[in-house]
Amino acid sequence: MVRRPVAWVVAVVLFVEALGIGALNWFLGIVVDRQDMSLAGLDPDVMSMSSKVGGVVFGAYFALCGLVALLVALRDRAPAGLGRVLLISAAVVHALLGAFTWGLVGWTAFLFMVVVFALIVLVLMTYDGRSASEGPADAAPGGGGDGSPVTPPPAPTTP
Repeated sequence: MVRRPVAWVVAVVLFVEALGIGALNWFLGIVVDRQDMSLAGLDPDVMSMSSKVGGVVFGAYFALCGLVALLVALRDRAPAGLGRVLLISAAVVHALLGAFTWGLVGWTAFLFMVVVFALIVLVLMTYDGRSASEGPADAAPGGGGDGSPVTPPPAPTTP
């Protein structure tokens, strides 16, 4: 199946993206601090610190999403609960960033965001919630998933 390799790729991409986003925002904070720039009268120190904090928070968010994808790859099970919510939110973030990057950065950044979005959605959609130990989907509800036939209960006898 392609489930596990895609989950591994998503985990690696999200970890790299977490480092990249964190480093980029940290660098921008340093640039603002060294140039003593001000935007519409805002304090340069506040702008610098908020850029650094935003980079750390956003990087930690992507790292947490990458951890969820890594656990999905290791366990070969669908994400559940908070992990599923995190991956869905990461997919939404990549879709929105893709829409913004088309106009601001260019089509190559848009293509990267759409590919990451598609990979996250693929991870979410390929795991259907069944574990590998369960039998086929058409097994009877009371029957064993191991292929053993299900015997119906005996018919009631009339006196």
